Amino acid sequence: MGVPLAMETLSDRVSFMRDSLQKSQTITDNMVSILGSFDHRLSALETAMRPTQIRTHAIRRAHENIDKTLKAADVILGQFDLSRQAEVKILRGPHEDLESYLEAVDQLRSNIRFFSSNKSFKSSDGVLNHANNLLAKAISKLEEEFRQLLTSYSKPVEPDRLFDCLPNSLRPSGSPGQGKNLSSTNHSEHPNKSLETAIYTPPTLIPPRVLPLLHDLAQQMVQAGHQQQLFKIYRETRATVLEQSLRKLGVEKLSKDDVQKMQWEVLEAKIGNWIHFMRIAVKLLFAGEWKICDNIFEGNDSLKDQCFAEVTVNSVAMLLSFGDAIAKSKRSPEKLFVLLDMYEIMCELQSEIQTIFGGKACTEMRESAVTLTKRLALTAQETFGDFEEAVEKDATKTAVLDGTVHPLTSYVINYVKFLFDYQSTLKQLFQEFEKKGETNSQLALVTIRIMQALQTNLDGKSKQYRDPALTQLFLMNNIHYMVRSVRRSEAKDLLGDDWVQIHRRIVQQHANQYKRVSWGKILQTLSVQNMSSSGGGSGMGGDGGGSSGVSRAMVKDRFKTFNLQFEELHQRQSQWTVPDSELRESLRLAVAEVLLPAYRSFIKRFGPLIENGKNPQKYIRYTPEDLDRMLGEFFEGKTWSEPKR
Repeated sequence: MGVPLAMETLSDRVSFMRDSLQKSQTITDNMVSILGSFDHRLSALETAMRPTQIRTHAIRRAHENIDKTLKAADVILGQFDLSRQAEVKILRGPHEDLESYLEAVDQLRSNIRFFSSNKSFKSSDGVLNHANNLLAKAISKLEEEFRQLLTSYSKPVEPDRLFDCLPNSLRPSGSPGQGKNLSSTNHSEHPNKSLETAIYTPPTLIPPRVLPLLHDLAQQMVQAGHQQQLFKIYRETRATVLEQSLRKLGVEKLSKDDVQKMQWEVLEAKIGNWIHFMRIAVKLLFAGEWKICDNIFEGNDSLKDQCFAEVTVNSVAMLLSFGDAIAKSKRSPEKLFVLLDMYEIMCELQSEIQTIFGGKACTEMRESAVTLTKRLALTAQETFGDFEEAVEKDATKTAVLDGTVHPLTSYVINYVKFLFDYQSTLKQLFQEFEKKGETNSQLALVTIRIMQALQTNLDGKSKQYRDPALTQLFLMNNIHYMVRSVRRSEAKDLLGDDWVQIHRRIVQQHANQYKRVSWGKILQTLSVQNMSSSGGGSGMGGDGGGSSGVSRAMVKDRFKTFNLQFEELHQRQSQWTVPDSELRESLRLAVAEVLLPAYRSFIKRFGPLIENGKNPQKYIRYTPEDLDRMLGEFFEGKTWSEPKR
């Protein structure tokens, strides 16, 4: 019973579900039919609305085109307005308001670019022609304005202003513009160390407020393609002013022939001035020119270098040509120190020259400066060699009648002492040609050779004297002068104590030789040995032998001979000179130490023979004190007209 009932229930449910699905399918079919009807109607509506949509789209596009056209017209009208404003400013000229004028030129260029890129505008060609013509006139006015502005602010710098820019130690004394005052600062006043810290204040060549205006004008001319005109104006204006500044300072163009014809004193002064001119030109004028070039042509390195090179080329050539003429002129010993001064200033300025003239356009000027430096070094070294040879072969007939220090000796010693003022420069010079480690020994070697050459020459000159005693006195004086000068100078450190000691012994040898040659004969007269012989013995005085067997006549003869010889020595040697007071006194003392004891001994032994006779004062003319006093008159360089002391 239970199973049939369940089956019946399940069958009922299946039947219900079938009916439900049937109804759902009918509803779906009805919905599809309705939707299909809607689609058909929408298609019809869309077809009906399409003409309206097309008309609306066309109207919108038309509006957009009108907006674009109006905007374009506004831009064009704005450009026309800006052009008119620019034209008014340009026609007014740059004089009143240069900055506004430059803005107008920039605006005009902008307008030209605009109309060049909008050729569809039917009047654009006419507008462009007008704008280009106006721009050409504007640039022409700018060119003239650049010329006038540069010219009006470009004035030669007065020497006074330049001197004020120098460190105090290098400022000339006296009235400015006098050439010799420039060279009044001697070498010892400007050693390299002080120059390293010296402060230079370059003069203001063009007021700083004007430089930006010149820069803007130059930039406009370059943009307009007027670079060559700009270059020409700048070169002619600044080069002329620079050359005028140097001429006012005293710089002049001199050839090798001009230099060769000059008296040494004149040439020496000109060389001293040239050294100052070089320092002023490089550190002040050229540095100032570079500064204004850098400001005016900022951003255009090629034009900057070219303009600076052209502005300075003639001035540099004028300065270096004088140095070159000196370096190539006939060598002479007195030129060595000015050559060293010139070499020193070129070395001092070398780094600044390399910096200021660093551009490609300045290559030739840089190389010329280096060439001159090397040529001066070579000429100085060759002059060294010439000097050594000239000292050894000096054949001047200058007679030193009194046996004093010969002018050649004092000249050579002063020369050597001067060399030591240039020690650092000489070391640098030797490095041009020698290995670095040899510079000190090289200077010592040169100095020793010069001293040896002087001694060789003095030996030759000493042979001119007929009196061998004067020969020895002359050599003693001169070598003593050499030794004393070396001991008191830096030369001692270089030559060494051995050199000094050796030459002091040589001085003593000549003093001993003088004493032997000059006083040997008179001392034999006072010898008691061989009194029986008229020739006398070889003794140098003393008590040897007795007075017995010696005749009064023989003693009288000895006293007469002594008096005659001493008076002759006194008359002659009081005219001779020993210029060094210490040496003079020591030489007198050395003579007195042998003469006076011998004379006292002779008088003591033989004086009574004369004193007991007739007219004793005729024979015994001098007391030992008289002789001592008269010896004090020796080597004073007295002339014949001077009375005896």
